[in-house]
Amino acid sequence: MIKNDNDPLRGTNLQKIVNSLQEFHGWDCLTQHIRISYCTHDPSVSSTLKFLHKTPWAQRKVEELLFTH
Repeated sequence: MIKNDNDPLRGTNLQKIVNSLQEFHGWDCLTQHIRISYCTHDPSVSSTLKFLHKTPWAQRKVEELLFTH
C-alpha cells in the first residue's frame, strides 16, 4: 500500500465526511448532488455509510462533494 501524505482525506473517515455534508447541506441538497436512494428514502447516516462502503462510485461522489462545496 502506497502512503500519500498529500492526500486531503488522510485522517478523515467516511462517517465524518457524511456527517459534515449532511449537517452543512441537509439530506435534500445531498440528494440533488448524489442520486442515491439512501439519501432520498428515509435517509440516515448509517444506511448511507453501508451503501457507500459497498459502492465505490458513490463514495467518490461524496468525497468530491466535500471539496466542491
